[in-house]
Amino acid sequence: MEEFRRSYSRLCRESGAEPQEAVLQQLHQLPRGRLDLATQSLTVETCRALGKLLPREMLCTELVLSDCMLSEEGATLLLRGLCANTVLRFLDLKGNNLRAAGAEALGKLLQQNKSIQSLTLEWNSLGTWDDAFATFCGGLAANGALQQLDLRNNQISHKGAEELALALKGNTTLQQLDLRWNNVGLLGGRALMNCLPSNRTLWRLDLAGNNIPGDVLRAVEQAMGHSQDRLTTFQENQARTHVLSKEVQHLREEKSKQFLDLLETIDKQREEMAKSSRASAARVGQLQEALNERHSIINALKAKLQMTEAALALSEQKAQDLGELLATAEQEQLSLSQRQAKELKLEQQEAAERESKLLRDLSAANEKNLLLQNQVEELERKVRCQQEQLFQTRQELTSTSAELKMRAIQAEERLDMEKRRCRQSLEDSESLRIKEVEHMTRHLEESERAMQERVQRLEAARLSLEERQRLAHLEDKLRLLAQARDEAQGACLQQRQAVAEAQTRASQLGLQVESLRRRLEELQQELSLKDQERVAEVSRVRVELQEQNGRLQAELAAQEALREKAAALERQLKVMASDHREALLDRESENASLREKLRLREAEIARIRDEEAQRASFLQNAVLAYVQGSPVRTLSPPK
Repeated sequence: MEEFRRSYSRLCRESGAEPQEAVLQQLHQLPRGRLDLATQSLTVETCRALGKLLPREMLCTELVLSDCMLSEEGATLLLRGLCANTVLRFLDLKGNNLRAAGAEALGKLLQQNKSIQSLTLEWNSLGTWDDAFATFCGGLAANGALQQLDLRNNQISHKGAEELALALKGNTTLQQLDLRWNNVGLLGGRALMNCLPSNRTLWRLDLAGNNIPGDVLRAVEQAMGHSQDRLTTFQENQARTHVLSKEVQHLREEKSKQFLDLLETIDKQREEMAKSSRASAARVGQLQEALNERHSIINALKAKLQMTEAALALSEQKAQDLGELLATAEQEQLSLSQRQAKELKLEQQEAAERESKLLRDLSAANEKNLLLQNQVEELERKVRCQQEQLFQTRQELTSTSAELKMRAIQAEERLDMEKRRCRQSLEDSESLRIKEVEHMTRHLEESERAMQERVQRLEAARLSLEERQRLAHLEDKLRLLAQARDEAQGACLQQRQAVAEAQTRASQLGLQVESLRRRLEELQQELSLKDQERVAEVSRVRVELQEQNGRLQAELAAQEALREKAAALERQLKVMASDHREALLDRESENASLREKLRLREAEIARIRDEEAQRASFLQNAVLAYVQGSPVRTLSPPK
């Protein structure tokens, strides 16, 4: 290890990097034949130096590099250096997160290296890349030295398991394989299970934590149990064959030695021949005992053979039982498939009837919907007609109200004009009357003064005549004034009558306006009632349409649910049929594997019988030859 340490330091300095002190310390403390660099963070330069030193290292049989945080380049350099190593037996690369490049380098290592017997690759990522893992599996298939492989927690998928199964079919040395805590799954488990009959050396396969069904795991465990039994039987037969070959060789050596001694004793003297005869007699006794022992061994072998035949008979009985179980399972499967077919047919008929009923209901609902749509269209047409009539009525009402307002305004204006004219005429007539009265009063006063003056001038002579004339003139004037007063009073009455007539006309016009207003209000109320009735009718029709649409949607949803249910039943039936088909295929594969195992067991038992018979005949011939050669030695004449 000291030379290894110095070489490592020299190579690191030549590459321009300082050697790692932790690695130097581990190299100084490690025992001979074991290089343990676990938990040491190895750089690329260190891996390059170790890759150059390991092909020439003839003393290291164990290399531990677990949890060394190897990079892809460093791992490639190390594994490339190990390809030419011929003494390394144990390699531990646990927890280094090896990926695609590492898997390819490991595949090349397994193809080229012929000495590594145990390889630990736990806690890596070899199964992440399918192509790289296929390269690794190709190297495993070509390897002829590896006996133990640990691939726990390597993210191996079902594709990687299939590649590994192909590799196991070509590998003839691997005995233990650990695949726990990967992602092999059902397909990978079946691929591994199917490759086991082709592999005669693998006797331990761990598949826990891979999401593999229990029946596949049990089949793998059963295959591993058969492999272990086969290995045990092979080892026992090999040991027995070795013991028998040693005994036969020993007997041959002893026979040749005794024959030479016999010739020597024959060539020497009779006394020695007598002694040799006694010795040969004693040896015959020993050989007889040995023969008896061999007979007992043969009897034991025969007994074991009988036990093996009994086990074979039991296996055949089990095979028959399995065949019967398979026949019953097939009958049950056939009956179950027929019953399911009948149930499916009935369900399909019911679904067809329901679908036809739903279609009829849907057509009826569509017809009813069309009728309702026609009713709605008619109602909408009526509503539009009513709206048009209402609009025309509103227009007429507005025009009538506008005309009435214009008439009312004109009547009010005319009434105001008449009132103003009447007032003006009354005022004029009153002013004229007042003016006439004043004029008359003034005139009367003047006439009175004039009359007084005349009376005073005419004095008493003319009093009577002037008084008569004046009275006549006053009477005429009074008559004229009375006529004028009567005319004014008549005109005033006429004006009052006109004012009264105007007031009556105005009141009549006001009444007409009030009646028109009331009519307008009634029309507006009728219009609002019609609007309310139209809105209520439209809302009722909408509610009915919504209810009908809701019922139709519910019926459509029920029909969709029925269709989905029918589709789900069909899918369930397909799944059940595929499951039953897979179960039948699994049963058939199990039966085929059991038949193959029985055939192999029968062939192996026949081979063991032939070998045992050959060995027994060979031993019997050897003993008979030896026994037949012993009397010749005793009866040979002396020289």
